[in-house]
This record gives sequence, structure tokens and C-alpha cells, in this order.
Amino acid sequence: MIEVRTCLWFAKDAEAAVRFYTAIVPGSGIENIQRAVTTWPGGEPGDVIVINFHLGDQKYMALNGGTKAEYGFAASISVQCETQDQVDSLWDQLKSQGGEEIQCGWVRDRWGIPWQVVPEILPRLLSNSDPAVVARVFDAMVNMIKLDSAALEAAAAG
Repeated sequence: MIEVRTCLWFAKDAEAAVRFYTAIVPGSGIENIQRAVTTWPGGEPGDVIVINFHLGDQKYMALNGGTKAEYGFAASISVQCETQDQVDSLWDQLKSQGGEEIQCGWVRDRWGIPWQVVPEILPRLLSNSDPAVVARVFDAMVNMIKLDSAALEAAAAG
């Protein structure tokens, strides 16, 4: 069996980021923390090098690389939320402490990592068999910053 994980690069604060992420995404946890046993390019003995963790059922690795990474939009963490309250809570926490709202359900956290916070209704509405419904929902979505389930449902209804 092969295990695949997405690696997130941090300058020196991987542990703070992982503790934050696992606190705000239900069903998440830290699996293990690897600490340096000697001086290394990113730090000193005892410093965190790698943390294996999961957000829901998705596995990740956080790496303290010693320099700040720049994240574009080619990859992001996408979270599908069951309720609007979950969307609102996750969104607010991700944009707190220096996060940045983007558009269409995208928000960048204080470490620069982009997230997509999606209500479960969006993919369902975008899969509607009526192209007019899909077009209205899509038009509503592209004009939103944080996605709003009620507004998406209203757009679907016409």
C-alpha cells in the first residue's frame, strides 16, 4: 500500500498552523510530530520538522522549511460543509488573524494557504439537469465572496 499526503510548507510555525487547522475542522487530528535531533537548515535541535495530520479524512504533512512559502491558487484545501453555519464558522476562523477573503468561496489563511469553503448544496445545484438553473447558480456564485446557501438556492429557484 502507498500512502499519499499533501505537504504544506511553513517557515517555522507549522505546529501553530496544524493546531489551528485541526481545531477548526471537525474530525481532524495530529498523528505525529517529528522534532529535530540536531541543528538543521530550518532550525535547532528540538524544533518541529514535520507534522503528520489529517483534516477530516484527508491526510497532510506540514513541514518547517525555514523560509516562507508563497502559495498561488494552483492548489488549495477544499472543504465541503453540510450547513451554512459550518461555512460561516470555518470562513470566519480562516480569515481571522490576517486571513484574506478572495472570491467564489475562496479565502487565504494567515499563513497564505488558499482554502475553498463550499456549502454542500453548491455541487448539487451545479449538477442540475436544467442548464438554466445551472447558469443562474453559477452567476450567483461568481458574484459572491463567501458562498451563501440561501442565495444559491434562491438563484436556482429563479
